[in-house]
Amino acid sequence: MAEKELKNKLTPEQYKVMVEKGTEAPFTGKYVHKTEDGTYVCSYCGNPLFVADAQFDSGTGWPSFDKAIEGSIKQQKDGNRTEIICSKCGSHLGHVFNDGPTETGKRYCINSVCLDLKPGK
Repeated sequence: MAEKELKNKLTPEQYKVMVEKGTEAPFTGKYVHKTEDGTYVCSYCGNPLFVADAQFDSGTGWPSFDKAIEGSIKQQKDGNRTEIICSKCGSHLGHVFNDGPTETGKRYCINSVCLDLKPGK
């Protein structure tokens, strides 16, 4: 999609995060705390990324998940971190760390502006 089309479809903050690989301010996102069941999808392309049951409160200020839906994301090196991108549209979502408190040991730290929650089980 052309840059002009992206800027028309995304909010300025979504563009900053998803295209320019920025980060939203901590504790400002609408999904920092789990509020209901459902599936989190990419706010750009609608690709299902995480189920709400995988979300936990990491205390970091961003939505955190211990696992992604299989095949929904790709990982790539970002300096000394591992960047997470949507496998369908390539949008930047956040980073994954190996310090999660559950049996997976993962903490997918995702920007809220990259997510839409589709309610339901």
